[in-house]
Amino acid sequence: MSTQNIQLDAIPSPKQEDSFLKGVKDCIPTLLGYLSIGLAAGVVQKTAGLSIAEIALISLMLYAGSAQFIAAGMIAVSSSPVAIIVTIFIVNLRHILLSAALSPYFRHLTPLRNMLVGTLLTDETFGVAINQTVNKQQISEKWMHGLNITAYLNWFIANIAGAFLAQWISDPDQFGLQFALPAMFIGILVISMIDRNKIKLDLVVAILAVIIAVASSFVFSGSVGVIIATLIASTVGMVLEKWK
Repeated sequence: MSTQNIQLDAIPSPKQEDSFLKGVKDCIPTLLGYLSIGLAAGVVQKTAGLSIAEIALISLMLYAGSAQFIAAGMIAVSSSPVAIIVTIFIVNLRHILLSAALSPYFRHLTPLRNMLVGTLLTDETFGVAINQTVNKQQISEKWMHGLNITAYLNWFIANIAGAFLAQWISDPDQFGLQFALPAMFIGILVISMIDRNKIKLDLVVAILAVIIAVASSFVFSGSVGVIIATLIASTVGMVLEKWK
């Protein structure tokens, strides 16, 4: 066997972890959360007066659990379209932070391909993707699409199922469905803290974020307070982690 053939054999084949199918598999643990939140969102939106077609459209175009819950609540109390749009815009500003955190791992892609990856990025898929960044300089585009598309389709199906389920639920509040989204975020946060194995630092940052969010809400709106708390607490956490 020639030296050239030996060298070729030594080149590793693409890892399964970089494939589209692996991205689909890695999304499975979050699907149950998506399903429960999507069902709740569908019920809340239907009881707020939206049709099934409108729910389908909003779940495909907006694709944001917190924003859809907020939109449904504001529609139910007949808020103005401008107020709804501005509120959703402010709530979804956090996606700038999520995209900024992952962008260094997609520098090998063109701007258009980066946009396609970022379009379907959510809090949950970000949580899965950020765990892939350990000891890596890049994240596979195919893997990310597998993760994102699986979550996207599951969210759409769950919303539609919830809309049909709403005909038997006249008052979503009696089942505590409005707390479904915060509950899932808390679960994701706890899992991330356990995986990082830096409980003390994470607790300090979490407590700081809560204090800042509450204090900011006295001056600004609750949504702006959350953004301010996120920026300050995450910056402090990064400085403390680098300093140690």
